[in-house]
Amino acid sequence: MISLKHLEVVAAAIEYDNKILCMQRNKAKYDYISYKFEFPGGKVELGEANHEALERELREEMDMDISIREEDHIITVEHIYPDFAITLHTFLCKVKSPDFKMKEHISFQWLPVEEMGKLDWAAADKPIVEYLQKHRS
Repeated sequence: MISLKHLEVVAAAIEYDNKILCMQRNKAKYDYISYKFEFPGGKVELGEANHEALERELREEMDMDISIREEDHIITVEHIYPDFAITLHTFLCKVKSPDFKMKEHISFQWLPVEEMGKLDWAAADKPIVEYLQKHRS
């Protein structure tokens, strides 16, 4: 049996003015995640707490300085893609300003939760959209 590479990742559902930030990926190594929408975040490094990893990723990818607490965690998703598996820890982050620099993504939209389903989401992010629609609308 072949074991898939497993990634521990974090994501932010960033909320401003009752809208959530939806980011569109660039072309990726795998077609099934290329150009899909996702919540910003990234990989957890060895020895890093999930909320600290997310703070670092948002600074690196978007120049967003957000203070995230462990209690801001809302949902963890386990997903198996064809080439790797992920455990995705998602945090709800409210910001005072919608400003950021888009360094790695190709586009973004701020959407009310009830409109988020119209986007083409990466498979692992779909349960997060569903969670937000159930709990934030």
